[in-house]
Amino acid sequence: MIDGLVEAIRLAVTRIPDDTVSALQRAYEEEESEIARFNLENILKAIEIGKTESIPVCQDTGTLIFFVKAGVNSPFLGELKGAIIEATRRVTEEVPLRPNAVDILTGRNSGDNTGRGVPVIHWEITEGDEIEVAVLPKGGGSENCSALAMLTPSEGWEGVKRFVVEHLKACGGKPCPPVVLGIGVGGGADYAMGLAKRALLRRLGERNPDGRIAELEEELLKEINALGIGPMGMGGRTTALDVKIEVAHRHPASFPVGLVVQCWANRRAFLRIKPEGRVEVWQ
Repeated sequence: MIDGLVEAIRLAVTRIPDDTVSALQRAYEEEESEIARFNLENILKAIEIGKTESIPVCQDTGTLIFFVKAGVNSPFLGELKGAIIEATRRVTEEVPLRPNAVDILTGRNSGDNTGRGVPVIHWEITEGDEIEVAVLPKGGGSENCSALAMLTPSEGWEGVKRFVVEHLKACGGKPCPPVVLGIGVGGGADYAMGLAKRALLRRLGERNPDGRIAELEEELLKEINALGIGPMGMGGRTTALDVKIEVAHRHPASFPVGLVVQCWANRRAFLRIKPEGRVEVWQ
């Protein structure tokens, strides 16, 4: 199990998923600005180097975030947390990863990407005897542009669009665009942010199954790209590669909107742990 987790983390930080690479290539082909084309060309070169040499695509290898769907009957459920922590330590040394876990009080780096509350693990107990784990390495620059808005119900979806577009405009080049946006609407403040981060696990171009939400994803993508921020904030046609929205019911008095920004290094990987111990890893 630990070896499978190590493989998934290594895959996530060294190889950008094909759907993201294709979106970046399309952005390069459609771009008219020479500066924007230069930036996209360098991004694509970095991706190719990471893939061929099995090294991290970006020097900021991020905070490792795990989304776990654990079958209640899995024989490995009790071991999983320890396995994730041990795999994080191993990958930090073997890949290697940049140590990104800093004590909030002393400012000291743990040196192995583990510590109080990290790696971050989100748990969901499900039926069955299999475990699925999604790995999301999250860079600090893009995470700094994440935000929460507690809108009033009267603001509704127009308020959501206004908040997202104005916030991305203010961020400019800070999150290393072209970005991928995860948006969570509903629930409470914490739940909306969690929905937004989970939305980043969906493949680019994959629309929300609710047609009304899918239309909003398309509308926001067009509006954000119309800002002209462009690759690395230096102008161009593509500021966002995609927008993903997830929703939940809300309290009648509030309209929470969580926004999580992912940089061009849209890293993710998945693994499934079978009850007999076999592990499958993919992107």
